[in-house]
Amino acid sequence: MSSRLATGGTSVFSGFTRLCKGLAVVLVVGSVIVQTFPPAVTYLTLIPARTIPFAWNLITAGYIEQSLVAMVASTFGLLFIGRLLEPIWGSKEFLKFIVVVNFLTSVCVFVTAIAFYYITRQESYLYTPLSGFHGVLSGFLVGIKQILPDQELSMSPQLKLKTKWMPSLLLLLAIVISFFTAEAASYLPTFIFGTYVSWIYLRYLQSHPETTLRGDPSDEFAFSTFFPSFLRPVIDPIASIFDRLLCGRSRVSDEADGYTLGSAPLPGSDPVEASRRRERGARALEERLASEKLSAGVNTEELSHRDAAEIV
Repeated sequence: MSSRLATGGTSVFSGFTRLCKGLAVVLVVGSVIVQTFPPAVTYLTLIPARTIPFAWNLITAGYIEQSLVAMVASTFGLLFIGRLLEPIWGSKEFLKFIVVVNFLTSVCVFVTAIAFYYITRQESYLYTPLSGFHGVLSGFLVGIKQILPDQELSMSPQLKLKTKWMPSLLLLLAIVISFFTAEAASYLPTFIFGTYVSWIYLRYLQSHPETTLRGDPSDEFAFSTFFPSFLRPVIDPIASIFDRLLCGRSRVSDEADGYTLGSAPLPGSDPVEASRRRERGARALEERLASEKLSAGVNTEELSHRDAAEIV
């Protein structure tokens, strides 16, 4: 029985990339450091009142978990989601995504904490240690929404959830829980900014080595797709304003296939290429699932032969 469990488990806990395992070690070591040496929290986590002299905590805070539960959740999330996204994006782009999202999320959380202090004059906004990898984890869900928007997850025989709704449901759950616990409220800004920053990065900035295009301007990845359909007529005009302010992009005609400037398409404005990337992501997922099923089948066959040999 024990050998069977061990063999069956190898298909679930295998396939992790070297980069993901290395980053997982960073998360574990960071958590061990702050648990073993509590004063390290002052230097490694994001404490807004001390960020000016300790500016490096804008970088380190994203890799420090202050509790064992958070460390385990972040490590497993990184390993399991990373082994899906990294082969599709490439190791370099995957690491770049993590570094950029982590840093910009910390910057946004820092600015928000300072703003709330000046509004409320509550010093807790300045001296509460903030840290965690959950901003990047929420960003990973945005990446899955981009690549596999229509992939269904079976929560139960009666309940199926499409992956495109996972970032929105996570934020909704985080907002609801934040009304009941102060600890959850401290995580909320990281979830929100992690989701939004990752969407901006994937929408406008992510590079694709196989082409000269950047981002994903397809309608299926528009900001309004994070909201229910009845809200989209209200959100689309607002989102288009920020779209033009931040990126200088606008649609010049309903007949255009992408964003244009005069008669020339802007870089990254090919929706056909965006569709191809999603197809590649779907194929990569199917291939991974097929390989895991094949591996599980081989393991089952080997176990059957072993059991038969033991009986003989």
